[in-house]
Amino acid sequence: MAEVALSASFNIPKLAGRQVVSVRRAPGFCGAEILGVDLSKPVDADTFAQIESILHDNGVVVFRNQKISDADQVAFSKLWGPELAIHVFTQFAKPEHPEVMILSNILNDEGKPIGAAEAARYWHSDMAYTTTPSRVSLLYGVEIPMKDGQPLGDTEFASTGAAYQALPAEMKRMIHGRRALFQATKPKTGGFSKELPKDQKAKLQDVYHPVVRIHPYTGRKTLFVSDGHTMAIEGLPPDESDALLNELFRHMERPEFQYAHKWQPGDLVVWDNHGVIHQATGGYELPQRRLMYRTTVKGSVPFGA
Repeated sequence: MAEVALSASFNIPKLAGRQVVSVRRAPGFCGAEILGVDLSKPVDADTFAQIESILHDNGVVVFRNQKISDADQVAFSKLWGPELAIHVFTQFAKPEHPEVMILSNILNDEGKPIGAAEAARYWHSDMAYTTTPSRVSLLYGVEIPMKDGQPLGDTEFASTGAAYQALPAEMKRMIHGRRALFQATKPKTGGFSKELPKDQKAKLQDVYHPVVRIHPYTGRKTLFVSDGHTMAIEGLPPDESDALLNELFRHMERPEFQYAHKWQPGDLVVWDNHGVIHQATGGYELPQRRLMYRTTVKGSVPFGA
């Protein structure tokens, strides 16, 4: 997908006793850059309330030019929820802060990646294969691969709320009240699809979630399926389930619902797993180095319409 330019800045309407946060929005259904917030310093409650509102309205928020420590990232992450997830790939967790997962193609002295080298190059919502899928994910870019002065390895996002609203009325009736089966180990291409060690695989269980999810903070309806982890729709014959899911997947991935983030060093990107799906694009290899740190905030049990 082509780069989406952010539009001119505007200010969130000022509420009594609150600092005004300046924002630049992407022209589509998701993506906004928040200006003037230094995440190496504590974020007060009023400022966070505005950040939270902007995320719920835009699905993805970007903070540029940040210089934060692991402790800073963990502290900001915990404003979104008290419990941070530790990824099943525990070998890539930071020892001092196991909530921080390393994503990187950089090799150590033994020739092994220091982090998860294969970014998930398929559409998904983080931890959708668990009983309490992630509320938000936060990804901090330290080193960004470049070629001819241009960043590589975009992350693409698509609004699941806009996708639901654009469905034909007959399709909305067809999926109303239905549940879908999610599996972390669904066969796929694009990274994180290799066989897990037995002890890690044992921690994963199949779960069912509503196809149409009610966003727990906004009350909006969103599609809660994705090509990366959704296996089947409960109660339908396999051929009908596959056909319906494939139609939903292709609909959700339409370009008009998307925002493509072009990374810069120092970017901290937060996305709402209730309201967007995302995927990495790849397109780089050593000596083009990528180093990122991710935290994931646990959410609640999804409920549907």
